[in-house]
Amino acid sequence: MKTLLAMPAGLPARMFDDAQLARLGELAEVDTDCAVADLTVAGDEELAAVEVLVTGWGSPRIDAAALARMPRLRAIVHTAGTVRFVVTEAVWERGDVLVTSATEANAVPVAEFTLAHILLAGKRSLAREARYRIDHRVRPGASVDPGIGNHGGVVGLIGASRIGTLVAEHLRPFALEVLVTDPFAGAERIADLGATKVEPEELYARSDVVSLHAPDAPSTRGMVSRELLALMRDGTTFLNTARPALVDLDALREELVSGRLSAVLDVHDDLADDDPLWDLANVALTPHIAGSQGNELHRLGEHALEEMRRLAQGEPPRFPVDPSRREVTA
Repeated sequence: MKTLLAMPAGLPARMFDDAQLARLGELAEVDTDCAVADLTVAGDEELAAVEVLVTGWGSPRIDAAALARMPRLRAIVHTAGTVRFVVTEAVWERGDVLVTSATEANAVPVAEFTLAHILLAGKRSLAREARYRIDHRVRPGASVDPGIGNHGGVVGLIGASRIGTLVAEHLRPFALEVLVTDPFAGAERIADLGATKVEPEELYARSDVVSLHAPDAPSTRGMVSRELLALMRDGTTFLNTARPALVDLDALREELVSGRLSAVLDVHDDLADDDPLWDLANVALTPHIAGSQGNELHRLGEHALEEMRRLAQGEPPRFPVDPSRREVTA
C-alpha cells in the first residue's frame, strides 16, 4: 500500500516509537522519515500513487482539490480523535474512502484523568487543600462532615460518549451511584454500564460531581446553562474535559467566584490575565492535559498500526468513522 504521512514534520517521531515506525514500514510502502504537512506542495505523481494517508494533529485538510489529485486513495488512518479538522464533506461525498480514528485510544487517558479528579472531588480536595495552606493545621471536625467521601456519593456523567462510557466503567468498583444523561443512549445501554439514565435536571440536582463528556456539535453549544448550574447543590464539583463551548462560562464563573461550586477545567478558551478564575482556590485550571501526552501518544500510534495491518490483510477496520453520525460525535 502506497502510504503518505500527511502530518507536520516531527509528529511521526512523537506518535510512533522506533519499533512502531519499523512495523509501519513493514506494513506499507512508506517513507517514515518524510511527513508532508501541505499537500499542495506534494508532487502530482506522488499523490496519484497514494492509497493511504496517515494523519494526525495539524494535518492538512483533505478537500475536493486534494482528493482530485489522489484517485487511488482508499483510506485515511487518523492517529488522533476527531477527524473534523482533516476530513471534509468532499471525502464523505466521494463515498469510497474509509476513515478510521484513534478516538477510542485517546479516550483512555481522558477517562483516567477524570476518574482521578472524581475521587479527589469526593474528598473535597481543592477546598480542603486551600484551607490547609491558610491554616497550616487540620480544622477540627472536618473529617466527620457527612458530605465528604466516596462511599455512597453520586456522580453525574453528561454524555455516554466513548469517554463517558469508559468513565462509567472505571467507576464500577467504587461505592458510588452513577447517573448519566444522554438523549442518544437508551436506558438499557446505560444500565449495562452500571449507571442510571436520568434527565439533565435530575443529574445536576442530585450529583456531588458532574463531569462533562458530550461532543462539540452545534446542538451541544452552551448545553451547560445557567439554569442547570443553578440546580447544583452547594459544594458540588464540575469537571470539563470536553470542550469550553459547551458551557456558559459567564454563568459558571459566577458560581465559582461565589464559592458555591468547585471546578476542574482542563479545557477553556483563552482566559484574560485578570480573569478571576486564575486565582480561585476552588478551581483547578489544567492546560488541556487530560488527553494523550508524552508516551501515551504511542497508544495512538499502536491504534493506527492495527488499522494499517487490517487494511494490508483485507480485514474490516476496528474503529471506522461512521459518516451518518458525524453531526452528533466529536
